Amino acid sequence: MLCKMGLINHFRAATFNSTLSKAGLWPTKCWPTYGSASYKPLARHWSNVPFLTIPLRRTPGKPFAHRSELKQAKRVVVKLGSAVVTRGDECGLALGRLASIVEQVSVLQNQGREMMIVTSGAVAFGKQRLRHEILLSQSVRQALHSGQNQLKDMTVPVLEARACAAAGQSGLMALYEAMFTQYSICAAQILVTNLDFHDEQKRRNLSSTLHELLRMNIVPIINTNDAVVPPPEPNSDLQGVISVKDNDSLAARLAVEMRADMLIILSDVEGLFDSPPGLDDAKLIDTFYPGDQQSITFGTKSRVGLGGMEAKVKAALWALQGGTSVVIASGTHPKVTGHVITDIVEGKKVGTFFSEVKPAGPTIEQQAEMARTDGRIMASLQPDQRANIIHRLADLLTDNREEILKANKRDMEKAVALGRLSQPLLKRLSLTTAKLNSLAIGLRQIAASAQDSVGRLIRRTRVAKGLDLEQITVPIGVLLVIFESRPDCLPQVSALAIASGNGLLLKGGKEATHSNHILHHLTQEALSIHGVKDAVHLVSTREEVEDLCRLDKLIDLIIPRGSSQLVRDIQKASKGIPVLGHSEGICHVYLDSNANLEKAIKIVRDSKCDYPAACNALETLLVHRDLLRTPFFDQIIDMLRVEQVKVHAGPKFASYLTFSPSEVKSLRLEYGDLECCIEVVDNVQDAIRHIHKYGSSHTDAIVTENEETAEYFMQHVDSACVFWNASTRFSDGYRFGLGAEVGISTARIHARGPVGLEGLLTTKWLLRGEGQAVCDFAEQGSMSYIHENLPVPNRT
Repeated sequence: MLCKMGLINHFRAATFNSTLSKAGLWPTKCWPTYGSASYKPLARHWSNVPFLTIPLRRTPGKPFAHRSELKQAKRVVVKLGSAVVTRGDECGLALGRLASIVEQVSVLQNQGREMMIVTSGAVAFGKQRLRHEILLSQSVRQALHSGQNQLKDMTVPVLEARACAAAGQSGLMALYEAMFTQYSICAAQILVTNLDFHDEQKRRNLSSTLHELLRMNIVPIINTNDAVVPPPEPNSDLQGVISVKDNDSLAARLAVEMRADMLIILSDVEGLFDSPPGLDDAKLIDTFYPGDQQSITFGTKSRVGLGGMEAKVKAALWALQGGTSVVIASGTHPKVTGHVITDIVEGKKVGTFFSEVKPAGPTIEQQAEMARTDGRIMASLQPDQRANIIHRLADLLTDNREEILKANKRDMEKAVALGRLSQPLLKRLSLTTAKLNSLAIGLRQIAASAQDSVGRLIRRTRVAKGLDLEQITVPIGVLLVIFESRPDCLPQVSALAIASGNGLLLKGGKEATHSNHILHHLTQEALSIHGVKDAVHLVSTREEVEDLCRLDKLIDLIIPRGSSQLVRDIQKASKGIPVLGHSEGICHVYLDSNANLEKAIKIVRDSKCDYPAACNALETLLVHRDLLRTPFFDQIIDMLRVEQVKVHAGPKFASYLTFSPSEVKSLRLEYGDLECCIEVVDNVQDAIRHIHKYGSSHTDAIVTENEETAEYFMQHVDSACVFWNASTRFSDGYRFGLGAEVGISTARIHARGPVGLEGLLTTKWLLRGEGQAVCDFAEQGSMSYIHENLPVPNRT
């Protein structure tokens, strides 16, 4: 009978046709071709591993090529492995995991998807129940005769799996029904045996039943009828403890027969690894392609299941061939169990995704590895060699100006045609001759600073006689910079990474595809002069930003450059990777009672109107109350009106006016456009309190002629950048003389404000000795610490 065990043996066979024919499990006229009475089985070969092609009652569909397409899945089969539903003691069910799975399936079902579950668990549930009954049936006389100590050690005989299944199936289904009822979803039980697939009429009846249940918005729960299956083969069970068949083959067969869009196989491992997952160097395979099975080594089976990963892979490839996309993932991992199914359906990078479409270029993991390798080589180059690379890039920007502008024009035309970008974002996207010239100038400034960056000596200490300690600067490692709309960001950040010896991954917005492509090509051309082309990579695959943020073993620092929403999303999505940046740019300008009118008008206009979409643009104008109802204030308002700035009144400002502008919804609002809030404060202390309460610690400025007030403001405002009589727009790496910046940080550790070359470096310690050991410095030791500070050579 083609039960679960039979299906496993079917997939394990080297040549399926002959094996099944000898076993009498697969008659040649068992499955009719669509529109015909019979068919002859055909073998489809992938890397010398044949798979039987079963003609379906439809033309096989085409599986999804990329993870991002999984969101389109309508019909989904979820296979729950034995280790997923079974407790650690293999006697009873893992109720917490099962409840989470039911919740996720219910969420997807209520979204309008058609969900089916292939489950194990009847044997485990029945084993728990029968063990309990056996213990209760022990006679009181026997228990007393055995003695209390022996009673504690009383063992239960090994239970036959079919009896366990018979006793546990009803309880398992009752549990599913109770859980699904909480989400107003009806579930239905279907038990199958080999005959339901072997017999054509039974197979049609099964298919008809499943389709009818799905039509009525009912979740079918399918399991093999373990109460009537043949006993397991000798030595096939794990230590004879529990007999749980593997359902991988059953799930694959049902998924293909039911034309499911996706099959999710949940097991006790995160997915498919390139070597047994217990090994230190084992790496999770994100996407698996037909033919790759020859390059991997399979490990042992799960603690309770019989199929193992090899059977899962073969079942997955068979389902993929039949038109169903497959993901193998962990259903037991505590960090992902609560949302693994919904994450997979949303296209997130969870488990191993099976695809027939192999990308032409390297994966993001491979790109990160190459960036780290060549980044380390680049860090070991001489300073003038890194400077040469940057100078070469600056020259290439100038020499290839026409090609760059032509590519940018294509991006601009597409953006305008789609109409999705606002005018400020279109301005960011646009490249001009002036921008390219400024870029080249900035890059040459970075090249000059690259002469004294990596390996710079910061501190020297003589710890003891013959024991000298040094602290030097080193690269952080691999940086991931995510930016929107601004293609000029690519060469700027690349130059900073080159100067600091860091590997770099760049993820640009789709709106700048052509511009980013040519700029990245020129960057790699410059890197090639010293053989480190792969130190900088442009991520052009379909990786979602959230998936990139999970690569904590490959990426050392994430730097987002874009909208406040982008930064917040990345900070939320980052899994163990530090994020350098600011989530908001709520910048203030405070007009003191001693402010100069001419300076105030110029600074406010520039801060708000020069580039309102920038993170360093003015969002809230604080005005000393003595300036209200004065010509000074009237001229400020007139200037804003002329510049077409929409004004919102803060609560205090509104209280002073009979007819006021619309009252502000929030004092913590970043407008990013020609809008701002005006609020009244009593004095400089009040202004500082407002900034600390509502600001984002980005950039804040004071306009005053009173030096004492100005110094008080600059010392007490706790922001990354604090200015006196200067526009907030000066908060920029290029304007600070850093050549360029990777972003502006409002964090209070590592780097703050515009982050240039220095912000991309960390340090390491070098200790040179003559055989000393710590025991030499013990109370009875022969040596003592000196801790003498030694002079550090001047920077050149």
